[in-house]
Amino acid sequence: MFHGRSWQAKAFGEPTDVLRLEDLEFPEPAEGTVLVKVHACGLGLPDLLMVTGNYPLLPEPPVSPGQEVAGEVVATTGNSAFSVGDRVMGLTTFLDRRGGYGDYAYLIEQKTRRVPASLTDAEAAGLLIGFRTAFAGLADRVRVAAGETLLVLGAAGSSGSSAVILGKALGATVIAAAGSEEKLAFCRGIGADHVVDYRARDIGEAVKEITDGHGADVLFDPVGGAQGTKALAGIARLGRVAVVGYASGSWLTLDPLDMVMRSYTAAGVFAAGTPEEDQVAFDRLTQLAAERTITVPVTTVASFDDVPAVIAAAQSGKPGKTVVTMN
Repeated sequence: MFHGRSWQAKAFGEPTDVLRLEDLEFPEPAEGTVLVKVHACGLGLPDLLMVTGNYPLLPEPPVSPGQEVAGEVVATTGNSAFSVGDRVMGLTTFLDRRGGYGDYAYLIEQKTRRVPASLTDAEAAGLLIGFRTAFAGLADRVRVAAGETLLVLGAAGSSGSSAVILGKALGATVIAAAGSEEKLAFCRGIGADHVVDYRARDIGEAVKEITDGHGADVLFDPVGGAQGTKALAGIARLGRVAVVGYASGSWLTLDPLDMVMRSYTAAGVFAAGTPEEDQVAFDRLTQLAAERTITVPVTTVASFDDVPAVIAAAQSGKPGKTVVTMN
């Protein structure tokens, strides 16, 4: 039995109002999980959604945010593939109200990997969710190929920046769309070949201009709304749209007639796959990270005491990945 602190919300509301630091007991892990001492926890928009009551998979409180962590294994089950002392990164049991913002966290063993020596704790804590989403879209659902042009919306955010970096690793020419000079500079810094300020220019027209009229072969859209809908005008004939999310508050609008006339397709992207799909994705991403072919763009490292404020600011639009560290 382990004892430690954990950020918990017993009612839905603003994170700074409802999150409380609770002292909890952490029993031995259940089958299929490992218990880790947390070193770092990656921030994601779902943290805010679950605390405010807007996360579909957690319709009732209490909730315990924190989906991905890096840490040291302190307890396992008898047939675990991991050992006490292993440095690991993985996805938490937040759906069971056991999230990652705490001294300890339970990780789903199937979705846990040993941390490559080349990664810091902060990088490891920010790798799996953003890049798993990007991998699901770009390697599984729409399969971007070397030499193709990839348009990424929300390119300065967590999944968007992961898509920029993974897209380059897969050999694509990447156009990054974002909404400020700071974000555009960030996108250039992580490897985007071209950038578009969607607030200053029509995305579709800009993409057509950049590609000499051809358009983008693939659109990766975690934003939706008006921005996602406008971006469709920049899709090439026979192009593919990865429908990832609705950070804008609504999904993009697909016009079946337009899809027919230009023969493009749209594919829904949900990062949680079958055990076999997850194994392939996590193994490949861990390998790419170990080789430094992909890197986690950590731009903000926050303290454990600031978790409520950090989660409250999850939609602030700050570029890059935010990670909370225990030290």
